[in-house]
Amino acid sequence: QNLLAEKVEQLMEWSSRRSVIRMNGDKFRRFVKAPPRNYSVIVMFTALQPQRQCSVCRQANEEYQVLANSWRYSSAFSNKLFFTIVDYDEGADVFQQLNMNSAPTFMHFPPKGKPKRADTFDLQRIGFAAEQLAKWIADRTDVHIRVFRPPNYSGTIALALLVSLVGGLLYLRRNNLEFIYNKTGWAMAALCVVFAMTSGQMWNHIRGPPYAHKNPQNGQVSYIHGSSQAQFVAESHIILLLS
Repeated sequence: QNLLAEKVEQLMEWSSRRSVIRMNGDKFRRFVKAPPRNYSVIVMFTALQPQRQCSVCRQANEEYQVLANSWRYSSAFSNKLFFTIVDYDEGADVFQQLNMNSAPTFMHFPPKGKPKRADTFDLQRIGFAAEQLAKWIADRTDVHIRVFRPPNYSGTIALALLVSLVGGLLYLRRNNLEFIYNKTGWAMAALCVVFAMTSGQMWNHIRGPPYAHKNPQNGQVSYIHGSSQAQFVAESHIILLLS
């Protein structure tokens, strides 16, 4: 009991400083793998160092940070769930121990027993959006996390600039607005929208899949997903160009 209390106290102290606890091999084996443990641990296995050139890892890490911050500042926050991260360059031995050859990967380590198949998040099929991760965590731990994202005004600013640009063009050509009734122009615009939707842009927006997949072991990059149930963002761009 004393050992368990010490582990929980240490994890809570780390969590008070940072929502996602960084772990090397020793910390992982002590706080995640070794009993006793009465808490769940979510681990993101990743490769964030610049030399790894894993853009997907950086994107997934941003979503992971959003989720961990949402939990850390939630009124339901407790010592029953902790968010951690193991970087390949800080814990290569952990990757080898788990026979892991891809990143990023999310795993849930339950309070008792070993992780089951469902305790590995299906990133390739579902994507890595914070909301999808929160749903998976709720299924595995019964801990429900409401995702709070920091304000992002880039979309509002872009829309305001677009409206201003269109309004300015209409004002400058106020004496000659025949182009508005140009059927060819509207047809081209409609085709662009159709091609964008056909390529899977809406699916990407909803699912948040990675742009591509890079194997950290051999560096091979895959732009086409091997399953018919999922896709990479790169596939949409390829289909859009072919269209």
